Amino acid sequence: MALQALPLRIGAGADLRAALDAVLARHGASAAFVVQGIGSLSVAQLRFAGRPGCTALRGDLEIVSLGGSLSPDGPHLHMAVSDAAGRVTGGHVGPGCIVRTTAEVLVALLPGWEFGREDDPATGYKELSVRAR
Repeated sequence: MALQALPLRIGAGADLRAALDAVLARHGASAAFVVQGIGSLSVAQLRFAGRPGCTALRGDLEIVSLGGSLSPDGPHLHMAVSDAAGRVTGGHVGPGCIVRTTAEVLVALLPGWEFGREDDPATGYKELSVRAR
């Protein structure tokens, strides 16, 4: 089956990660990728490489890039944001990224596929599992 393009506009005040996490259930899908996203945030919760928790960035932030995978076990998203001085910071998207004005996101639904997260002994993390439906 061919992928289905799903353009989204996520409005002000929404939690970006929660909105994307809800996409699969709302569309009856089991696998998707966030192809790209742009927009603005008032709060970005990012987990940096090798760190255990998220760091909150606050202020007028622009989403420079957003991508990742969506599975019934939860989203795995990475994002780069720039602040009012143009400094760019990126990392793993945590809960509590609050849309300031809008977020425009292109999701690719993958009918015929099922994503999940399984423990990977080689990495020590829950990694993406891909299965044909």
